[in-house]
Amino acid sequence: MPDGKRDLPVSGQMELKQLRREILYRGRVIDLIVDTVEYPGGATGIREIAHHPGGAVAVPLFEDGRVMLVRQLRYPFGRHIVEFPAGKLLPGEDPAVAAARELTEETGWAAGKLEKLTALCSTPGFCDEVLHLYLATELRQSPEGPRREQGELTMTVLTLPMADAIAMAEHGEIEDAKTVAGLLLVARRCGIR
Repeated sequence: MPDGKRDLPVSGQMELKQLRREILYRGRVIDLIVDTVEYPGGATGIREIAHHPGGAVAVPLFEDGRVMLVRQLRYPFGRHIVEFPAGKLLPGEDPAVAAARELTEETGWAAGKLEKLTALCSTPGFCDEVLHLYLATELRQSPEGPRREQGELTMTVLTLPMADAIAMAEHGEIEDAKTVAGLLLVARRCGIR
């Protein structure tokens, strides 16, 4: 992450000029940054950024059309949320490697094949996190089973038909954006409704 001044492209023609950058906090997951910027008309403003190294998501799909999800405690919401296995990228890590790692760590399953679906900007209004989604197929159980981190010990694995997972998303039972996006992309690709 550059600390110096730079021009930030905002659209095809408009640019903001970064006048000053202040890193308020360096954390384990995010850094908090405040930039002072100059708009094209000369006025200045403040832009707050949560810098995140990015993440990888596995969308596990069995041959029979079932998907595998996890129910995970998400502390900011104070409850468990249903989502696809995912995790933060390590420095310099290939997102496909991270997706495979997270699938095995969280579920105890491994993918024989990973195929890139897309990359998403999770919350572009204030965060620069990019999530890389991978379709995980040719699934087989890992001999070691799940290798969850301390914060993931209450996690449970769900396996259900794609149509049921889509219905859960439509009824607000799956509200995680990366999971909804992954469901829609895979359902469309597989012709599942």
